[in-house]
Amino acid sequence: MRITVGNLAKEHGLSRSTLLYYDTIGLLSPCSHQKGEYRVYGTAEQERLKLICLYRKAGIALKDIKRILDNEETNVNTCLIARFKQLDRDIMELKEQQEIIANMLQNPSLLSSSMPMTRELWTKILKSSGLTEKMMRNWHVQFEKAAPNEHLAFLKFLQISEKEIETIRKW
Repeated sequence: MRITVGNLAKEHGLSRSTLLYYDTIGLLSPCSHQKGEYRVYGTAEQERLKLICLYRKAGIALKDIKRILDNEETNVNTCLIARFKQLDRDIMELKEQQEIIANMLQNPSLLSSSMPMTRELWTKILKSSGLTEKMMRNWHVQFEKAAPNEHLAFLKFLQISEKEIETIRKW
């Protein structure tokens, strides 16, 4: 099945100029040109565009998408894991920005509306599961040993103060 550049763009919610740009950078080229210089895309190009759109929705850069699609030796999982880790860093930065703004507004309750899990709720869940204070402390010790960065991120997620976080991590 062959389709023109305009129809292919519409089908994927893209602009015609986006597909022309993809052609310019060698990411997606038409299989042929019809009379009047209409670009025509076949089934293979349409499938490639589906993948391009999927990778773009995941936030993968165009240069990396090109590498993934053009080079069998490129490890897709490595690219996706790198993107996932970048998203984690971005989320942490955004949460820090929220905290700064809430502090500037002198309204810490804003944080609880954007992050439903709090220290109090987490502690209540652990206690209702039968964990004692000693067991919860040991849980933190083991978490810190196994994954210190993730433990820090979790403590921040629970909206624990920097001073308390320092104390918990010293355990």
